Amino acid sequence: MSPPGVRPKLRGAAAVCTTMSALAATSMVTAPSTAEPFSPAPCALTRTGAHHSEGVDTWNAAYPRPARSLDAVLVFLSFPDSRPLTAPRELAGDHFPATSRFFRRASYGAFTLRAHPLRHWIAMPRPSTEYAIQRDWSAEHRAAYLRDALAAADGAVDFSRYDVVYFVADPDAPGVDSDATKVVNLDTPLRADGTDIRRVVTVFENHPPDRLVLAHETGHVFDLPDLYHRPADGRGDWDTHVGDWDLMGSQFGLAPDLFGWHKWKLGWLRPRQVACVRGAGPVRLTLEPLGAGPGAEAAGAAGAAGGAGAAGAAGAAGFGLGRGTKLAVVRTGAGDALAFEARGPVGNDGAACRAGVLVYRVRSEAASGSGPIRVIDAHPDTAACWEESVYPPLADAPVALGESFTVPGEDVRVKVEGRTASGAWTVQITTG
Repeated sequence: MSPPGVRPKLRGAAAVCTTMSALAATSMVTAPSTAEPFSPAPCALTRTGAHHSEGVDTWNAAYPRPARSLDAVLVFLSFPDSRPLTAPRELAGDHFPATSRFFRRASYGAFTLRAHPLRHWIAMPRPSTEYAIQRDWSAEHRAAYLRDALAAADGAVDFSRYDVVYFVADPDAPGVDSDATKVVNLDTPLRADGTDIRRVVTVFENHPPDRLVLAHETGHVFDLPDLYHRPADGRGDWDTHVGDWDLMGSQFGLAPDLFGWHKWKLGWLRPRQVACVRGAGPVRLTLEPLGAGPGAEAAGAAGAAGGAGAAGAAGAAGFGLGRGTKLAVVRTGAGDALAFEARGPVGNDGAACRAGVLVYRVRSEAASGSGPIRVIDAHPDTAACWEESVYPPLADAPVALGESFTVPGEDVRVKVEGRTASGAWTVQITTG
């Protein structure tokens, strides 16, 4: 489920935009006291029973893994208490090809989501108001909605052909609540056309919808958790855990590419692209920009939000990257790890506010919505991009070129030493 509502973009004073320092050409140097060849296995947290656990040692076979092309059907549902004002093709255009493009970039071309939208409305048997659609939907009303939708669509759709099912409601029907868009996981699967349907994306978005909302919900189909913070009373800021830095935190983020940890989990990073840093003493390594690589077009953000200029040029130059190290990990406990990755205005992160090495903590025992990943702010006393960022205090979280940062509460220090001619970042990580 996504954070609620269409977020206002004006947050205060104008953002202070800075231009990144010129690139410094440096080469990879590995200190002799640390673990070669950086096997990721010791840093792979064990998958737990937590909902959407961030463990990466095994894949949860209950979910389709997006390591190949998958087919998705969009079924458009109308109701007897409302005449649709928007054609199915227009609603399909709200989400595709944007959703497929996001995943193609995020996966470096390894995954394609193929959309198959129906061209006509499927009539539901009951008025929209009878389903009591809302964000925290009752199981009874939700089950009735799914049963009716499946029965109504079964004659027009061969569900055995599809890996992902989207039920898209008429956005103008009086009982439709845009905050209710979510993935429904079914303990007892629905059955149609000889196949079990274990989860359905129920879409109740406005037209036009929230940006990248369907990509966020589709992430849940692939076992990714919600990363936002949900205030106990429903009020307050939802973006304090990860800010702009991952789609599963906010579909509005300036840098919504999936964390390197998620790309590792989904199989989009090869083992050699994940460096497990162990032992005392410093390790020097080169981190390629997370958003750069085959299939992840450079979306340089010159002038989009602070962090353009040289960094944007580096993003464009980094288009050919994609086979080197993308993620560095320090294991800090049985179910905890620190992750380090280079973020900047390239690919899905084209509007990134700041560029640098982002640091975050991963907990495999924390369930979806309970902070399984939290960004660690390298600049806790400042904020950035007030007019655009979903959470300005974390917009400048990355460790910038020439800076050093010690992770609070850990004997772990990262220093960003330079940039290569291709746009990669050279860093030193010291543990112990």
